[in-house]
Amino acid sequence: MAWIDCPNCGFRPTEEFRFGGELPIVPDSVVGEEARNIDYVWFFNNTDGPMVERWFHDTGCRRWLTQTRNTLTDRTEAVEATPSH
Repeated sequence: MAWIDCPNCGFRPTEEFRFGGELPIVPDSVVGEEARNIDYVWFFNNTDGPMVERWFHDTGCRRWLTQTRNTLTDRTEAVEATPSH
């Protein structure tokens, strides 16, 4: 079983979370606000190695967090709380 270290609740099983997707990096070669928004929403890098992801703690604190996970080792490298707006 995989675990995520929630900044609010501590180590919790991934079953408590809902995957919110990759936080993609839009290449500088994509210009124009509309084109950049389309690239951000619809295109994913799906890279080997560290990838920044969003997770929602559905059955815990009900907050979003940002996790950097190495896709080659499936190990979490960093977790940070997402600021509320």
